[in-house]
Amino acid sequence: ARNAAKLKARHIRRVNGEIIKTNSKLEYLLQVRPNPYMSAYDFLYKLISQLYDGHHNSFAYIQTENGEIKGFYPLSFSNLDLTEYAGELYCTFTFKTGFRMTVPYSELIHLRRHFNRHDIFGDEGLRPFKPTLNLINTVNQGIVNAIKSSARLRGWLKFSQTLSPEDLKKQRDQFVADYLSISNDGGIAALDAKADFNPVKLDTQMADDKQMAIIRENAYRYFGVNEKIIQATYNEDEWAAFYESVIEPLAIQLSLEFTEKCFTAREKGHGNEIIFEANRLQYASAKTKISLIKHLTPVGLLTINEGREIFNLAPVEGGDKRLISLNFVDADKANLYQLGDDADLGEGDDDGES
Repeated sequence: ARNAAKLKARHIRRVNGEIIKTNSKLEYLLQVRPNPYMSAYDFLYKLISQLYDGHHNSFAYIQTENGEIKGFYPLSFSNLDLTEYAGELYCTFTFKTGFRMTVPYSELIHLRRHFNRHDIFGDEGLRPFKPTLNLINTVNQGIVNAIKSSARLRGWLKFSQTLSPEDLKKQRDQFVADYLSISNDGGIAALDAKADFNPVKLDTQMADDKQMAIIRENAYRYFGVNEKIIQATYNEDEWAAFYESVIEPLAIQLSLEFTEKCFTAREKGHGNEIIFEANRLQYASAKTKISLIKHLTPVGLLTINEGREIFNLAPVEGGDKRLISLNFVDADKANLYQLGDDADLGEGDDDGES
């Protein structure tokens, strides 16, 4: 959720194969403030964390006014019922306060995980993960019990004379009160000749490092992460693998769902889309960044500001221009340049020299 929440939403239009920026109010909502109570990062974080918390479904309500989208609200509910009326699906949410709300499915952003058994919802529950969860819980309890056991004096008392059951219990309770209480911080017991204390040695068994590593690895596999991702000690190749296997599928799912639910069929027909993207180069090494700018800028693949963004630098005025090297030529005119036939090059063409 921390990494997926860094995805940036953009409202674009595809016209004749070209992408046109829109800077619409919808883009502002998705990039800055989806609703008055949370930022765009908080909104995405909550949406993704709910998707992974065991329900494998997350919902956001699209608030509209006179046909215009005014906000997006992630829904935290206790129960959900799905009904169909007049050929349209409706979701009835019951919240923890007891409030109920019925919303057309077309007005909901719906993300799902493990979409398999049900026709609409992701497969709820943690059935494949429960054995690992139970094992982790058992290991944690074992560690706690081992710490408690090691802090206690355990054994049995042998008295030199025969005592009645009542006196035996009284002597035992007195011994516990005197020597096994918190006030006995020295851990030493003193007895006279009438009783002997025989300690009992406890051999506590706990999972070793290799077993713990296997348990953690099972958990990491279920969520598609590893220890380096969790601890943020990854390199650029490890981040790229994580992005492509976990973050990018979420970005695709978000893009398709927001595009479908935020635009009418007419608007989609005019090329309107919502895409979620990330600057993957932020996690590259300085050497990789320099190499990319060096090779991509001369062929016009990067603007000045795009190059500055790679190094987390602020944009500059006039930085949206694309610079290209004169050492490159249109492939269709390569032979003309080589032959030096200026008449066929056309006006405005140069000789390709820097």
